[in-house]
Amino acid sequence: MKRAFATLLSCLVLAGCGVQQAPNEIVVQRFFGTCAAQYGDRTDVAAAQGECGIMTTLINKFGAENPDVKVRVSPVAWPGYNQLSAQLAAGDPPDLVTMHLSAIPDYQSRALIEPLGKELRAVGVDPQGFTPASLAGVSIQNEIYGLPIDNWAPLWHVNMNYFRQAGLVKDGKPILPRSPEELLEHARRFKQATGKPYLVQTLAIERASYSRNLYTLLMQQNADIFPEPQRIQLQTPEAKRVLELFRQIYVEDLTTKNLDYAASTNAFINGAGGIFIVGTWLIGDFEAESRRPDRPLSNGYAVVPFPQLYPGRDATYIDGHAWVMPAKERTPQQREAVFRLLRFLADHDYEWSRTGHLPSIQAVIQSERFNALPHRSEIAKLSSTGMTLPSSVQRQYPVQDIIGEEMSAAITGHKPVDAALADAEHRVNDLLFHVL
Repeated sequence: MKRAFATLLSCLVLAGCGVQQAPNEIVVQRFFGTCAAQYGDRTDVAAAQGECGIMTTLINKFGAENPDVKVRVSPVAWPGYNQLSAQLAAGDPPDLVTMHLSAIPDYQSRALIEPLGKELRAVGVDPQGFTPASLAGVSIQNEIYGLPIDNWAPLWHVNMNYFRQAGLVKDGKPILPRSPEELLEHARRFKQATGKPYLVQTLAIERASYSRNLYTLLMQQNADIFPEPQRIQLQTPEAKRVLELFRQIYVEDLTTKNLDYAASTNAFINGAGGIFIVGTWLIGDFEAESRRPDRPLSNGYAVVPFPQLYPGRDATYIDGHAWVMPAKERTPQQREAVFRLLRFLADHDYEWSRTGHLPSIQAVIQSERFNALPHRSEIAKLSSTGMTLPSSVQRQYPVQDIIGEEMSAAITGHKPVDAALADAEHRVNDLLFHVL
């Protein structure tokens, strides 16, 4: 691993190892899918829908309004980091890249992306205008390493038709648990009334949902998850409580089982359970489903932040997306074009928020038009209560996978809870110890 990153760093300083661009050309690399057939040349952002449609028309609109800049767009398969690493090694990185906030520390620590704060301010983008969650996600050592475009967090998507059947609705809103004990009580009551599991969860193949639930409930208990950047602490009463709670839910069949992401999404749409724990990006799809007649969600969809189950604090683990600028030589025209595009994207943060993600700009999240979108007022508080992991923690993706794998073993009964926590702690610390 150290040798691989040393290769990346050395190649960045090799003269002439990249592919030539026109002096006014910038390369924009993004995930969020491909939709050229529908949105390839469209510039009407207000008429676009979905992540791919909105992002494509935003960049098309910028190109149409800035004919002196040549924008070459390179869509990549999610999340695109393998391709980015290869481009950095070849000395041919793009000029802007979409990156998860949780991945920024890996690239910043190796000087593979540039600080942006000074030049963002020069074009009128003040980082102090970012939401607290977004600002935390791009800030490292008092510098700004990305333009945040959103935040996302695990939410509770609720089938209100089943909740009414179970008597868990008051004043038109779902009644949410306020403790682990109350969660189990509600779940048992729900199953008895509906014959369905209380939770719909993604418990097969993907491990991220396990880790996000754990982070959220540890944050609510004020647990010190990372006492040091290279050391995690999981053999604690707080972590044991969380695993034992989800183990009990699993044992009592209060959750769906053995579903991957696609299957769990379809299961919730088709009425397999009461609450689907998944992120912000599905709000639009579920809202559209609720407007279809004679469907399990017909006139019966609600979404709320992860409820506070512990008395410590109201907190939810949060991540998000940002634009970062890989380190490379650029002409003055290219550099000016990059920051002109970043200003444009910041100015259109509302349009991106229509995807379901939370805006990164505080003024947008407080605006009437954002809060007029379906369900946005219910989740807006996450821009301040959402918490990222410390920005000094690297390798957050593999850490997440390790934790999820060990949690899965404990929750499904393949390993005792104490052993799973000990193994997760040891494996993560071994990984972080060897970080360059």
